[in-house]
Amino acid sequence: MVEISTIYINALPSWNGMFNLFILEVIGSLFFFLVVFLIIYVIFWQFYFLRDPARKIPPGKVIVSPADGKVINIMECDFSSSLRIRKGFLGSIETLSGDVGQKVTVISIFMSPLDVHVNRAPYEGEVLSVKPVCGKFFNAGDIEKSLMNEKNEILIKAPFGRMKVIQIAGFLARRIESFVSKGQKLVKGQRVGLINLGSQVTLILPTEKIRLKVRLGSRVKAGSSILAEVS
Repeated sequence: MVEISTIYINALPSWNGMFNLFILEVIGSLFFFLVVFLIIYVIFWQFYFLRDPARKIPPGKVIVSPADGKVINIMECDFSSSLRIRKGFLGSIETLSGDVGQKVTVISIFMSPLDVHVNRAPYEGEVLSVKPVCGKFFNAGDIEKSLMNEKNEILIKAPFGRMKVIQIAGFLARRIESFVSKGQKLVKGQRVGLINLGSQVTLILPTEKIRLKVRLGSRVKAGSSILAEVS
């Protein structure tokens, strides 16, 4: 009986072996979930976030939305100095309105990560300039300027006057792609760029030349939703 009991006890796994086995199981589980997460992420990024659906562009003298999303700001400004435009809950940009007109209408559209992030030309015209500007990230010398976002300004000469499309990247994810260049002719609804992750597009129009057809809080789609009529 003593010999059998001894053999039985020695056959039991040691605590050290059980702990090592537990660690291996944990690592294996974490690796499995990491692989699944990466697969889901790639599928989401390639087939959902970067989707670029066809849009039916409305004809006539109407200005269409440059972006998918929600209209979060509509304001009129009657001066040509620098404007500060807030971006979502965190961050902002500065831009000039004088290159569009003395009195302008500013329309800002917030794009969530679930919205289509391809941007389109609001109206036909010629690209006068494309100005990318890097953002600032926690500049201790100036707290206010440290919250400036990356942006890309596209100034367009349309038949009714000038307009400006401003692509604004997210505060942390700063990546804007521009598909146009100076001197390029655009047609209404043409793809002009892409912004990665949550972002915003702001459109500046000459107030005297347009009649607004959109409200604060409206959901709009790039290339198909009408923001204004040309007066």
